[in-house]
Amino acid sequence: MSLGILRPLRRLSLVALVALLVLSALSRIVSAGLTALPEDEAETSTRAPALCPPSDEVATLLNQIARRDAELEAREEALALREQDVVVARQEIAASLVRMEEAETRLAARMERSSTASDADIDRLVQVYEGMKPKDAAALFESMEPVFAAGFLARMSSDAAAALFSNLSPDKAYALSAIMAGRNANAATE
Repeated sequence: MSLGILRPLRRLSLVALVALLVLSALSRIVSAGLTALPEDEAETSTRAPALCPPSDEVATLLNQIARRDAELEAREEALALREQDVVVARQEIAASLVRMEEAETRLAARMERSSTASDADIDRLVQVYEGMKPKDAAALFESMEPVFAAGFLARMSSDAAAALFSNLSPDKAYALSAIMAGRNANAATE
């Protein structure tokens, strides 16, 4: 149940309890007053003692009820404040998630631009190597790491790559061919 419903129910139950205590006290006072009427001493000695508690006890009970009511109200206020804190925290978390998603989007765009720029740079180098004389390009490829050189060869046109291969040493040509052939060996066929 929400605090809005619990508070009136608690107050209603406290009011009902106080009313019952007051009625009980009044009935005891009236019955005590009736027993105080002059009667036979023999009758009064067999009669039960008066059931009305002293007024100090009723006042003590009422003070305890009032104190308990104040404690309950203080707890309800504390819970209401905690609920407000939770709402604020949830709003802050939602705002942080939005900011993180925006940052992730910007990062993805930046990475895409970086990847595109890198690909553009490699494509330009491939064009440069294709435009070189095959003998001059082969001299450069002889000094490159085989995996690095194979990356460029894979992007070259087949005519330019064939001319370059014909000017490479047999060991270098074999190493580059093996790397290029093995790149897609483990790729899925379906």
